[in-house]
Amino acid sequence: MIDLKGKVAIVTGGAHGIGRAISELYAEAGAAVFIADIDTEAGSEAASSIREKGREATFVRADVSVEADAVECVKAAAGVHNRIDILCNNAARLGGFHALAESTTDEWTQSFAVSLMGTRHFTREALRWMVPQQQGSIIMIASIQAMVGGRNSAAYTSIKSALLGFTRSVAYDYGPYNIRVNAICPGAIQTRISPKPGDELYNRQVSKTFLGRVGQPREIASAALFLASDLASYVTGAILPVDGGWTAM
Repeated sequence: MIDLKGKVAIVTGGAHGIGRAISELYAEAGAAVFIADIDTEAGSEAASSIREKGREATFVRADVSVEADAVECVKAAAGVHNRIDILCNNAARLGGFHALAESTTDEWTQSFAVSLMGTRHFTREALRWMVPQQQGSIIMIASIQAMVGGRNSAAYTSIKSALLGFTRSVAYDYGPYNIRVNAICPGAIQTRISPKPGDELYNRQVSKTFLGRVGQPREIASAALFLASDLASYVTGAILPVDGGWTAM
């Protein structure tokens, strides 16, 4: 069992799906988890559910695209043990399924503000604690669409691709401070917004994997737990597909 006891972790977009699974697994490993999300009801319920199991979790309402919200959330988390050990930048905005000609400026702006600038805001604030500590792990939840094409999602694909460059750049700059920065690229994962079994897109996703199935949020969370832990002490600047083999085709 991976041990995160004594560590403080922030998970953005932690109220639902992959983010919630990561929050739950970090808490199971002993971390004090801060769930940052814009959905107050779901975020509060997620944190409450974790606490009911005897683990430590706090919900902080935060719109990741708002810099001031990132500042306040990180400050609240750091107040627990006067440190930030783990940041998982999971929050994203899909903005709908549109090819370039049908996509709107607002769709691009929102995707940029949430998925990329939100990651920038939280990463910068976490680094203010991690650099003096000479220790930290930052994990981006990107997408296999940062590695291979995806239909009708020009904005989403572009921003997720940018996250990989962001990951490598920050890893380069902060490696000397013993801060590790990595990205996970999930493939098709079954969440509340995913295609339903039997749908054409669902069947297409299944056909793209070596394992013949879509993944579950917990399977992404397991990779995020490894990267957050000391077991990954020599892993930085890495891009890890968790996709059932999709990108190996």
